[in-house]
Amino acid sequence: MSHPFTDLAIAQHARVVPIEEIGARLDIPKEALLFCGQGYAKLRWSLLKSLRHRPKGRLVVVTAITPTPAGEGKTTTAIGLADALQRLGQKTAVCLREPSIGPIFGRKGAATGAGRAQVIPREEINLEFTGDFAAVGLAHNLLSALADNHFYQGNELRLDPSRLQWKRVIDINDRALRRIVVGLDGRKGWVRQEGFEIVAASEVMAILCLARDYHDLRTRLSQIRVGARLGGGSVSSGDLGAAGAMAAVLRHAFLPNLAQTLEQVPAFIHGGPFGNIAHGCSSVISAEAALSLADWVVTEAGFGSDLGGEKFVDIFCRQSGLRPSAAVIVATIRALKLHGGLPLDALDREDLGALEAGLANLRRHVRIMRDLFGLPVIIAWNRFATDTDAELQCVEQGARNMGVPSAECRHWAEGGAGAEELGRKLLEAVEQTPSRFRFLYDDETPLWEKMVSVAEKVYGAGEVTAKPSVRRALSRMEEEGFGKLPVCFAKTQYSFSADPRLRGAPEGHSLPVREVRLAAGARYVLALCGEILTMPGLPEDPASLQIDIDEDGRIVGAL
Repeated sequence: MSHPFTDLAIAQHARVVPIEEIGARLDIPKEALLFCGQGYAKLRWSLLKSLRHRPKGRLVVVTAITPTPAGEGKTTTAIGLADALQRLGQKTAVCLREPSIGPIFGRKGAATGAGRAQVIPREEINLEFTGDFAAVGLAHNLLSALADNHFYQGNELRLDPSRLQWKRVIDINDRALRRIVVGLDGRKGWVRQEGFEIVAASEVMAILCLARDYHDLRTRLSQIRVGARLGGGSVSSGDLGAAGAMAAVLRHAFLPNLAQTLEQVPAFIHGGPFGNIAHGCSSVISAEAALSLADWVVTEAGFGSDLGGEKFVDIFCRQSGLRPSAAVIVATIRALKLHGGLPLDALDREDLGALEAGLANLRRHVRIMRDLFGLPVIIAWNRFATDTDAELQCVEQGARNMGVPSAECRHWAEGGAGAEELGRKLLEAVEQTPSRFRFLYDDETPLWEKMVSVAEKVYGAGEVTAKPSVRRALSRMEEEGFGKLPVCFAKTQYSFSADPRLRGAPEGHSLPVREVRLAAGARYVLALCGEILTMPGLPEDPASLQIDIDEDGRIVGAL
């Protein structure tokens, strides 16, 4: 049995309310639920169609300062805030991404919150849940198989094997699969170097999370660019006849999942694109459903406001038509001291000088969400036991100097009660400061200028560099009619720069764009920067080594 004070033990000892009772809180009838397991279900398509024209509630996006090994607690804060809003009498739901097993078995661990601010059932959600990741992987690899079969059967479409862009995927961190050789069957296969990416980096995952309905899903799947055609042009999934079968594989995965927090707030947990190599938001369809059923919906954007927050605005909001009413920026004193130059092993000691220096990172994130995107901002101080009163006074004064409200949060230890101050200040901020939401750039802005705009205005870069091949690729995309798409940066989450060691709020650095990819179905252009990888590796001591089952089949260990 897990230790009684671990996150897993708290979740395992919690009462899982029948999911029809959770649905009833949002007036969802029992017959509109597709039951999947104890305490969770999918929403039937008939319900989703009926919600389309209902008035929408208010959307709050939770983002954070630049991530550090010290931890910030963005998911935990989103859950705690939703619990707090319910305690304050608001009809509330929370929308979160599904965890990827790769990081869970690697370094990151579980992604369902912590302490008294969690979504449950914890084990099920973290270990494949309703099978959505498996379906995305299957649909993606089906397209890979059909492309290779097309080669075998004569290659009527003249697909160039040297410019095949569609790698395979698996939901495990496995660096040995980054570069492999395929086609060694000794007959008509095309022998070539290829590789695997993690499922959360798949364009199919991005499509699942950005599509509005089944027709949109299938259309986007058909638009995926598989590779270049010999003699010019490109070959799409639709050209290979793959879109129909891919959509069929995804028919259940497309339906949002409904679970619950420890305090029985309805939790929509659906889709899982990474924030550092994709757009990092849960699905549009789950957000639209939640906003049609609740007065307040709390969601999160992957990593900091520079990476996840910018993509939430310029990709998720642009494509969905949804507009947030406010942004919550999660910060911890420990993380700010690390950004201020204090070593990781010294964060438990009081150091007001390092804390003052680290506030530069927070100021940059406030500027991004408030000044660039026009949103009312509230800072959530995720309190740790080692934080001193003097340090808390320092950061609260820092927030006042920035002109934004802030709240000390203790939801990890106290649940929703520990985030009520944050909830009240959010309600006040939205009432007193209307959103002046705006995008960073216009659709008509050329692709390269969009990249420069993000790099300079959001990341603080002094220049953006790229090989001539990158600029030529962008020109081809514009010639083919994709110039109005937004851009999606794939870069390290640990810095405003492309160097993960450069903490704080660096200015004037160079941002190297090494490759650009057209995600025609997801409808954005992906820019890979620096050394970012789309297939992570396992650490020296992976979390999977601490996960096991007992004699009754219950999960024990580090999950």
